[in-house]
Amino acid sequence: MKKFTNETMYEIIEYLENMLAEKDIVSFEVLNPDIRIDKYSGSKIILDYEYIHRSYKSWIDLSELMFCKMMTPTISSEYTVILNFKKIDLENSFHNDSNSLNNEKYGIESEFSKINKNEEPSFLFSYKKALIHTKVYEKKQILNLGVNKADEFEIIKQIVYPEVFKNINFVGIDYSQSAIKEAKERFKEDNFSFYSHDINKLDELNLKKSDLIISISTLQSSSIDFKLVFMSLIQNYLEKGGSIILGFPNCRWIGSEIIYGAKNPTYSYSEQSLLYKDVYFCKKYLQQKKFKVTLTGKNYLFLTATSI
Repeated sequence: MKKFTNETMYEIIEYLENMLAEKDIVSFEVLNPDIRIDKYSGSKIILDYEYIHRSYKSWIDLSELMFCKMMTPTISSEYTVILNFKKIDLENSFHNDSNSLNNEKYGIESEFSKINKNEEPSFLFSYKKALIHTKVYEKKQILNLGVNKADEFEIIKQIVYPEVFKNINFVGIDYSQSAIKEAKERFKEDNFSFYSHDINKLDELNLKKSDLIISISTLQSSSIDFKLVFMSLIQNYLEKGGSIILGFPNCRWIGSEIIYGAKNPTYSYSEQSLLYKDVYFCKKYLQQKKFKVTLTGKNYLFLTATSI
C-alpha cells in the first residue's frame, strides 16, 4: 500500500489518476488529519517522518474530483490513517435516464426521484436563507415551477408557523404526472393546488399572480424557452412587490453522489459558462425591473430577487 508523507498534492493526484484507471478501489496511507487540526493543508509536520498535513475536507474534495466516494478512514499507526477511494458508477445517473422519452425522466419511478435535496447541506442551507430573505412567512400565494414531489414546500412548512402555513396558497406545476400525483398525496390540504402541465403554456391555467415564485433546476431545461418563460413570469405572474427564487444547478448527481460543477455537453469536465450566462441575464433583467438581487449557494446557485 502506498504511504504518502511529504509528497505534493500534484504527485498524489497523478498517482490516484493512474491507479483509478485500473482499479475500483484505491487505498493509501496518509497523516491523520486530526493530529494537528490547527494547521492549514500544506503545512509540514515533523513526527516519525516529515509529513504534509491535509484536512479531511481536502481529502473529501479530492475524492469528489476523482469521481469517488471516500470510505470511512481506518487508523493505521500512531500518526497515520488509511483512506479508501471507491469509484462511483458514472452511468448510474438520472441524467442518463431513458424515461426522458416518455416525459417521466423526473417521475416517481425514475432515478431522479431517489434524490432528496433537502438532506444535502449545501442545498438546504442556501435555500432556507433565500426563503427567509424573501420573508416567506409574509407571503399569500407561492408558485413553484418544476415542483416535482414538492420537497421545496416541505422546507417552507418547517420555517413558518402552522397557523401561517395554512393561510398561504401553494401552487405547484410539473410536467411529470406521477410526480404531481405524489405531491398531491403529500399535501392534501385545501390551500394546495398541483397541476401536471407544460410550463411553456402557463397561460392555459389562468393562474393568479403570486407574491413568491420558486423554480429550482427547471427553467434551464432543454424543453423550455428559458428567456421567454422567465420574462413572462416576472411580467405576468409575479405580484407587484413580490419576490423570486431561482435555483441554478451547479452540480451533477452521479452514483448517489452530488458532484460539484455544471456540465457542458461539449466538454469532458465541468465548464460553467452557460450557467453564468443564464444567471447574469436574470440578474440584469431583474435589476432593470427594480429588484434587489443576491446570488448565493454552491452546488446550487440561488438567485434571490426582492422588489425595491
